[in-house]
Amino acid sequence: MTHKSKIHELFSEMSNEVCDFIKESESGFGESWVPATFIKDQLELKKSAYPQGNKIDNKTGWLFATIARHLQDEQKVLFKKVDNRSFYKTCN
Repeated sequence: MTHKSKIHELFSEMSNEVCDFIKESESGFGESWVPATFIKDQLELKKSAYPQGNKIDNKTGWLFATIARHLQDEQKVLFKKVDNRSFYKTCN
């Protein structure tokens, strides 16, 4: 298996794990819409994206955003935005 294939396989596995978490969390939220902030906080998906020593070094939700988009492309989750808040739920 090539490095590229392995990385894509691991990314898919990680994305599926996030999808499973969303599915398990849906019963705790109205109409099954799970807040993105809840997902990021519970799974600790806010990560630094800047090199060490860079002037800007804050943690952001870039990793979750990438995973969520992948899950949307795979038609595994739905997305909605209310005001400035994002929500996800699994496709049934």
